[in-house]
Amino acid sequence: MRVFERAACQALATARARGAVSAVRGCPQARSSESSPPDTEALAVSCPAPMEAAGIRRLGVCVLCGLPAAGKSTLARALSHSVRRRGGPGWDCALLTYDDLIPQEAFSQPETEAGLVAQRPLLSRWKLYRHELLVYLEHFLQALINGDHLCAPTNRTEATWKSFVSCFKEQGLISSEIHDAKSCHYLIKTTTSRPLYFVLDDNFYYQSMRYEVYQLARKYSLGFCQLFLDCPLESCLQRNCLRSQPLPDETICLMARKIEVPNPEKNTWEQNSLILKSVECTSEDNLQVINLLVIALENPVKQIEENTEQKETDRAICAASILHQADQAFRRIVSQTMKDVRDKNILPSEMKILAEELNKLKAEFLEDLRQGNHQKNQFCLPSSELVTDVITSFQQATDNVVKKVFFF
Repeated sequence: MRVFERAACQALATARARGAVSAVRGCPQARSSESSPPDTEALAVSCPAPMEAAGIRRLGVCVLCGLPAAGKSTLARALSHSVRRRGGPGWDCALLTYDDLIPQEAFSQPETEAGLVAQRPLLSRWKLYRHELLVYLEHFLQALINGDHLCAPTNRTEATWKSFVSCFKEQGLISSEIHDAKSCHYLIKTTTSRPLYFVLDDNFYYQSMRYEVYQLARKYSLGFCQLFLDCPLESCLQRNCLRSQPLPDETICLMARKIEVPNPEKNTWEQNSLILKSVECTSEDNLQVINLLVIALENPVKQIEENTEQKETDRAICAASILHQADQAFRRIVSQTMKDVRDKNILPSEMKILAEELNKLKAEFLEDLRQGNHQKNQFCLPSSELVTDVITSFQQATDNVVKKVFFF
């Protein structure tokens, strides 16, 4: 144990000197159905003794992200088991596997480029479930930090809330005893001061999805880090076919085109990130994972003070950026649409009508953006998710205009 801790401390110092982000060759390879027991010996995590010396429970959150069937669940189980099984100066761990907590109905239809707008109600429902889980996690954090009971949120999906509570009960973080059956309060086991890590297992393929977790970490001064599993698309498709409930190939392919890899050079909040190649896990790679967790726990995200003027400046910069990106995309769509129609030998007079309609449509969309009608959040999203949604809507509207003008 002492040898391992010395090695961890040495590697930790090296990691600090180099920076947190690395591209490595490791992670436990995903099993055919991701249900096989993980190789817990490969991730024997031990937390250095100074972490507990202060007597204050440290909290951290680790986001696992990557394509479906990349091996995230296998890594999550191995990581969770390893940090728990360490006696003495070990860590507690709360593993939240989104696939187990979000109802299957949220994933019942594929997200395809052709049907993206038509599937919007379904996609919105999935996003709501994902947001709901973060609300539940925040409720747990508030109760844990304040030494209070866990109270069920007023606005909740009963089945999802029960799954969330059961998940924490099974991991020994919530007592099975009900404090108040009518109010659904649950006692939290707070007898230990050992560090507690929340491991979130989901695709998190947009930076904005991960940023929501980062915001939660910042709000409560948690340690924050990311493990991105970089697995070839073909391997993911092959593994997915072996699952008991495989996703449609087109869903994974679409996600592969959209996925946003952690970029600490662009986003400072992604500094504590590690990119793992989904092949085989080496001892060096295991140590880098441990170091990442330790660094994040030792350096929790600092809360920011309210600065109205700075917020307004940031919003203005964000709005200008979104408007510029959307305008460029709209121009490309209009240009390509005009070219496609021109190839059909349409009369010049009809082409003129189409151009006027499309320019009018573009102006309306841009004005909506200026007015904030498409803005879904009060803060600037660190990804192109909002722009992507607007562009998709514009493409759909453009197709409708073409059909209306030419009756295609």
